[in-house]
Amino acid sequence: MLAIPALSETGDTSALRPPKGAPVALVAFEDLQCPDCADAEALLQEASAKYNVPLVRRDFPLPSHNWSFEAHVIARYFDGQSKPDGKGLPLGEQFRRWVYANQSSIGKENLRGMAERFADQHGLELPVNYDPAGKLEKLVVADYKLGQQVGVIHTPTVFVVSTSQRGTPFVETLDREKLFEMIEKMQSAEKK
Repeated sequence: MLAIPALSETGDTSALRPPKGAPVALVAFEDLQCPDCADAEALLQEASAKYNVPLVRRDFPLPSHNWSFEAHVIARYFDGQSKPDGKGLPLGEQFRRWVYANQSSIGKENLRGMAERFADQHGLELPVNYDPAGKLEKLVVADYKLGQQVGVIHTPTVFVVSTSQRGTPFVETLDREKLFEMIEKMQSAEKK
């Protein structure tokens, strides 16, 4: 496991942008072991669907959580598998949602077995070494470093971003009305 760098609080959000072709997006720095992230999941999915904005997930496994980093690496492994469900959700996205739904049943000692069960349910086998070159770990660490650059300390931290603006982040808890209001304002500003 790679070491997670120490926190820095530069607050530079310039690296946060919507994906190409999307004028507005939600960018969520998440920890798969974080109960607040699991609680926010339904609202993020609702906002993404209601406003037709992409949800960009960023890995931010907190060092105090004992299985989160490995879960993020496994999610990255599943990102590379092409088994979308009937809704077109890529397997990595399905895994993240599955982890949040089953979070209270997952621990450091059974994470591997739970991930194997998820893989089996999707007709796959989780390899013994799913990150032999450490590339997936490096992707998780890169997201973590990006989070540090934009001042993330707690999870979830959710930014509403547009091609020209970044809103004040929602940290740990999301206010549904304020989140929707910010998305609407960003969308309106991008139409001008």
